This record gives sequence, structure tokens and C-alpha cells, in this order.
Amino acid sequence: MGNASETFLLESRISKENDFLMGAIYTVFGVLSVVGNGILLFVAYRKKSSLKPAEFFVVNLAISDLGMTLSLFPLAIPSAFTHMWLFTRTTCVGYAFCGVLFGLCSLTNLTMLSSVCWLKVCCPHYGNKFSSCHACVLVGGVWCYAGVFAVGPLSGWGEYGVEPYGTACCVNWEAPSRDSAAMSYIVCLFFFCYIAPCTVIFLSYTFILLTVRGSRQNVQQHMSAQNKTANAHALIIKLSVAVCIGFLTAWSPYAAVSMWAAFGNPTHVPPMAFALAAIFAKSSTLYNPIVYLVFKPNFRKSLCRDVALCRTTLGGCLCSHGSAQKGTCRHSDHKEECNSTRLSNGLPENHRACRHCPCPGRATGAQRTSQNTEHSPRQTARILQGSTNSEVAVSQLSNEQSDFL
Repeated sequence: MGNASETFLLESRISKENDFLMGAIYTVFGVLSVVGNGILLFVAYRKKSSLKPAEFFVVNLAISDLGMTLSLFPLAIPSAFTHMWLFTRTTCVGYAFCGVLFGLCSLTNLTMLSSVCWLKVCCPHYGNKFSSCHACVLVGGVWCYAGVFAVGPLSGWGEYGVEPYGTACCVNWEAPSRDSAAMSYIVCLFFFCYIAPCTVIFLSYTFILLTVRGSRQNVQQHMSAQNKTANAHALIIKLSVAVCIGFLTAWSPYAAVSMWAAFGNPTHVPPMAFALAAIFAKSSTLYNPIVYLVFKPNFRKSLCRDVALCRTTLGGCLCSHGSAQKGTCRHSDHKEECNSTRLSNGLPENHRACRHCPCPGRATGAQRTSQNTEHSPRQTARILQGSTNSEVAVSQLSNEQSDFL
């Protein structure tokens, strides 16, 4: 708690029942956010060598959301359960700083991502030149942009203070009534960090939808195969709707209530209105990993592969344990599972053991000799080209075709 001069105890201005409910909701949000964004970062790390430039913003988005979760929720949850702010004034300022920094970083990330999508779909000539270096520069710009508005109140431009409901801290929305500098800060914050990003996102995705619907050639110019055009169309629409709804759902209530307090009479704003708006704003840390893990095929595919690898590794450990006790791998336990493994196109993999099973390497000499004398059917895939189809060995497929399978 610090010394007496630092003690900054404030009681909540909402009921204990509502505070307890907020604490429970924050706990659920915190766990889901850590898990969701952690999985997203893990998947991105596993496929870091194949990340596309636009996906750098998805990774940065997960970092900022995770930063908000780890810096705010551990302070907000106990304060909500105890019906009062438990920490010092310095901690309050730090809490508000982290909330503004990570919150604006997430919103700016969404704005940059929508702009990059617009560039690639509507201006493919320039979008195809967008590289990882450009993405890294823009990611750095995102943090600088958010940092300007987060550092402002620390340098006298604006002010940090306690939220009206009493168990969290943010920008002091009552300061504009007595300070012109605080008024200019909030006006700039509202315009450059809400109106402008919201406008850019809506315009970007509106132009994307119009371009995709009006001319499929613009989409085909940056897709690897013609038969993916319909999927690309559906994917872009899903991302557009999901990002816009997430943005508005999470931040519009808080922006509306904040402007009400800043430009109206703060005493007329119910504390519970701020509390509900804060809950919606913090829920934004959940939407982003859900959107990109569910709607981005490459992220979803990579996650499925990692999960399968973990299951295979676990099965290998169990197999190793069994072989140490019995002297042989328990192939009979996994025979049906191995033989039922199929390619994503529905064709069975006609081989005698699981591709990932580590047990065959431990087979006895007699088993290894018998396996070498038997002919192992090769894995094939049927490729559809126009109205004709052909069957080729899986080993002869290109990397792109293999990924598609």
C-alpha cells in the first residue's frame, strides 16, 4: 500500500452486488483473454517464417490486448471484489497510462489492418509491394501514435484520475470543466482516437466490399488460384463485419459516456453507466483472437497442426512408457486410429502406421525386416483441374498444394 502520504483509498460508487458482478466478469474476461491471445501468439511464433506483412498487425494486436489484460485486470479484479480502490495514487496513474496506451494501440492496429487490406484488395499494384519492412515501420508508428496520447496527461496535457464508479482509473473526464488544456486533450483524443479510426475502418471495408462485388478480377490478381476467389470473397466479408462490430461494440459505449461527462455535466452521468461502458471496452481483448483464429484459414490451419502435434507427442510418450514396461509398442491400441487417418480431401492414407507415431522406430529387428519386404502403397491425392482430374503422389505436390490439403 505504500506510506500514508501515498494512500489513495476510494470507495466504490456502485452497489456491492454490482461490484462483485464486475469482478466476476473481469475474472472470466482475464482468463479468456490470456488464453486466446496466448494461443494466437503461440501460433504466430510457430509460423513466424511464413507470416504475411498484414499479419504483423494481428500479432501486434494480440500483444497490446495481452498487455492490457496483464496490466489492468490484476488491479481491477481485487478492487471490484473489495468494493474500493486498493492501491496508491501512483498505481492509479500507472493503471490509467496502461489502459490508454494498450487501448489506443489496439484501436490503431485495427485501423492499420483495415488500411492494409484496402491497399491489397483495391490497389493491388501497390498492395503487392507492401513488405514486412513496411509492416514493421507501421507497427512502430502504431506504438508511437498511442504513446503520444498516453504520455500527454503525464506531461500536463490532460489529466489522469479515478473513474466515476471508483474502482479503476483512466482519463479524468471532469477536468475539461476547469482546465482548457484538459479540454483540448479530450477533443483531440475523441477525434484522432475514435472518429478518425472509425471513419477509416468503415471506408476501408466499404471500398473492399464494393471492389470484391463489382470486379472479381481485382481479387484474383492477388490470389494464388482461381478456385479460391469465392472463399476469399467470404473471408473478406467475415473479417469486415467482425472487425467493425467488435470495434463499435467494445469502444462506442465508453466513448459516448466519456463525451457525455467531458462536455456535459459530469454529475448527471450515472456511475453504473461508466462501469458498464468499461466492461464493454475491456471485452475488446476477447474479440480479436476469436476473429483471427476462427476466420483466418492459415492461423486456424496452423493451430490445428500444433494441436495434432501435441497429441502425437503425448501419444508417443505413452507409447514409450508402455514399451519400457512390455518391450514393445502397443500398435494394436492405435491400429484403427492409424488406419482411419485421412487426408483433408477425404481420401484415406493407405499406410500401415501413423505418420507421426514414434513407435515404428522402436520396432524389433524381425518386425523391421518384415516391413521392408512388404510393399507400402504410396499416398495419392486427386487434383481437379477444370473438368478433368488426375491422381498424383502426395510427395510430388508443390508446397502450396500441400498446404491447401
